[in-house]
Amino acid sequence: MAKMSTVYRCRECDSQSTFPLGRCPRCGEWGTMEPRAETPALDIDNRIAEMNSAPSELTRLSTVQVDDSSRRSAGIPEVDRVLGGGWVPGGVLLLTGEPGVGKSTLLLQLSDLAASVGHQTLYISGEESLSQVKLRANRIGVKADLALTREINAHALAHHFQNTSTDLVIIDSIQSILADTRSTPGSLTQVRDASAILTQAAKSTNTTLVLIGHVTKQGGIAGPKVIEHMVDATLSLEAASTFKILRALKNRFGPAGEVGVFEMGSEGLVPLPNPSQAFLAERRGDIPGSVVLAALEGQRSLLLEVQALASKTPHPSPRRVVQGLDPRRVDVVLAVLERRVGLPLASLDIFINVAGGLRLTDPGADLAVALATYSAIIGKSLPAQTAVVGEVGLAGEVRSVKQMLQRQRESERSGYPHLIAPTTQSTEHPGIRSVSEAITLAWGNGVPIDES
Repeated sequence: MAKMSTVYRCRECDSQSTFPLGRCPRCGEWGTMEPRAETPALDIDNRIAEMNSAPSELTRLSTVQVDDSSRRSAGIPEVDRVLGGGWVPGGVLLLTGEPGVGKSTLLLQLSDLAASVGHQTLYISGEESLSQVKLRANRIGVKADLALTREINAHALAHHFQNTSTDLVIIDSIQSILADTRSTPGSLTQVRDASAILTQAAKSTNTTLVLIGHVTKQGGIAGPKVIEHMVDATLSLEAASTFKILRALKNRFGPAGEVGVFEMGSEGLVPLPNPSQAFLAERRGDIPGSVVLAALEGQRSLLLEVQALASKTPHPSPRRVVQGLDPRRVDVVLAVLERRVGLPLASLDIFINVAGGLRLTDPGADLAVALATYSAIIGKSLPAQTAVVGEVGLAGEVRSVKQMLQRQRESERSGYPHLIAPTTQSTEHPGIRSVSEAITLAWGNGVPIDES
């Protein structure tokens, strides 16, 4: 038997050292190098000798059978949208989010829905007692008689997969599962090894497995990066004002970036079939600085409100405060307004916000930022029932973005038939080519600047 040795591993990045260090040489964190008793790996010749040298059977791609009908609906349309059509047998998913955002509540709802249509479901609670799970189930109205366990041994759980016909397994959370007893639950080694054991068991038994994962204080996924490569899909549940956003960060079975929108109610997370209406419900259209953006989140068109506020600054350097958008991209749009349009911004504090708490990476928001800022400075609102979209270039031109026709249809369906957007072959509206043309189309020529 190989002799045990002590190594030091960083609990943040899994960096390894043979001697104790106060600071991790890889991630730079202090006090994170912890001792581990490990068996040294066999040399390469011994490892090769232990492997089965018989060649594995080869399979031609043309002979592989794919059954698209094997997908199972999750029971909530917004979840099915994010998953790409429902649960995939043998699929492994990682769900992350801030504490208290609703991860356990959502998965308890999904367990109830799966069990109610006859699917064998197992809910593993490694963090809460079974009585606490029962209290939450009563609160959100769970009706199915779910199978529960507090087993945290990864090998025992894998054995259960192989000896029962379970369709859906929820593990809350992967940080509570132990692959061995040589380190504490939640350590990088435990999380990595437990995930590998459970993933292999799920795929060999065609069991859908959902792992709840913690997040770091910076908002990233806690644990080794290899877990994100190991799983088939990584989902994030985010809080956005009064809404909850389920986002697919990675998905081997559907489009990445797809979102589902929910509200937290007395019976758990309630899906919003028309999120555009919900996001614009409290908007006042006659306020200068308020613009409706025809945005795209994943493959979904949403109408969102982009707000701007401008005020004279008492400071030598004006402030630029941005929420929900990339501040560097907003700086570029403001520079274009000042240089190409002639808008005086040097003495103004500018505040930009996406109402509803969403974080956007859509380049089509550029034109909304430009027109919202212009509207705030001139003191005049945009014409009623008008939405905008377009990417702004450094020369002041407005470029088209993807899914323009889909954005136009969503605008019309939501009561905004007038769309200020660049010219494209797919849309049916008169397009604009520059920010100056967009301003002229919205307010006409010769609009005076409000200097008050």
